[in-house]
Amino acid sequence: MTINLPDGYRPSPDEDYMSPQQLEYFRQKLLDWRAELLQESENTISHLKEENWQEPDINDRASLETDAALELRTRDRYRKLVNKIDSALSRVADGTYGYCADTGEEIGLFRLEARPIATLTVEAQEKHERLEKQRRDD
Repeated sequence: MTINLPDGYRPSPDEDYMSPQQLEYFRQKLLDWRAELLQESENTISHLKEENWQEPDINDRASLETDAALELRTRDRYRKLVNKIDSALSRVADGTYGYCADTGEEIGLFRLEARPIATLTVEAQEKHERLEKQRRDD
């Protein structure tokens, strides 16, 4: 079933939570974000292929290698983010998107708008981070 969203549509708390329109809105938002990240990764690959790695000056070569390493780290972050986007798209497809993985509660439109790959409510995320910090401190 295809859902056409009106131009400028934004999810509203007045609608049923994770209504078909809201799910389609977030699905499109995730797909657009994914496409943007993949395009930026392609640009990084092209840039690295075109780079002249035979800089005669050792300082220029070191600077070039540092820049390349930074680009590759960024690309790796994008790869991990694309995996999280794919997981969110799976949750949209199976109807669990927008609900906390720990508590089953609504994550909330405001949080999903800010972080569409969120899997936890703010409270569950804070609890998770406190537990992580405790484990590190032990």
